[in-house]
Amino acid sequence: MLLDDLSYFDEWLRALAPARPADLWEEFKTRNHHPPLKFSAEASAVYSSNIEGNSIDLNFFLNSKLDPPSRKFKVKERQEIEDLAAAYEFARERALNEKNLLAAHAMLSKTLLPKARRGRYRNQLMFVYSIAGIEYAAVEPDLVPEKMAELFEYLKQVKKKAPSVEQVFYQAALLHLIFVHIHPFQDGNGRMARLAEKWFLASCLGNKAWHIPAEQFYQQHRADYYSNIRIGLNYYTLDYSRSVPFLAMLVKALKGALSDQYRDR
Repeated sequence: MLLDDLSYFDEWLRALAPARPADLWEEFKTRNHHPPLKFSAEASAVYSSNIEGNSIDLNFFLNSKLDPPSRKFKVKERQEIEDLAAAYEFARERALNEKNLLAAHAMLSKTLLPKARRGRYRNQLMFVYSIAGIEYAAVEPDLVPEKMAELFEYLKQVKKKAPSVEQVFYQAALLHLIFVHIHPFQDGNGRMARLAEKWFLASCLGNKAWHIPAEQFYQQHRADYYSNIRIGLNYYTLDYSRSVPFLAMLVKALKGALSDQYRDR
């Protein structure tokens, strides 16, 4: 699947109807009560880490920054979040390209991987497991650099075409999905895929895209998130005709952000 492939774009729009992504985005970006960007980065890091099994919630994380005694607990989990938040901050100030993505991965994986594997593509076979066994087999390691170079080349081509707001949301979610399926790193792939999705949105739509609570929505719908990602048993049997439920989740997160659930009280 190529990033500029709009084969399922019309089906995606129909799945979202009557919601219109451009209208939702216009309403979201004009709200005057967005939190500071640093807070949004930390919230994104907490929820993205929660998806991967980190047990620290947002309140505990924020309180731990203010209350020194609480910093004695869950040190590794808290550091995971701090590293990921730093990667979000790094991304906010830089262009989305391969060099910067590798640098961001090196930051977020400090507690996940030995130093030699941070910010480097994997050199081993990669399988995704569940309690039922192997769920997915990623592309072979020797093909990862080629697949990632291709992905970034298409990123450049997409941006040159000045995509519409709808196309940006569609392609951001597709980037997320393609990235996860390549599974380029030994660890930190999910965190990096969610960061790359937000990074692409902000590169096309501006900094207010960093406030979209996509990671929170994915965490709250974690079972659907993982179920929708699974569209093939291995890289060579992926069926992107089944991708629309996953691709729709990003816009659903945007819609949810405009509901009473996320409004200031």
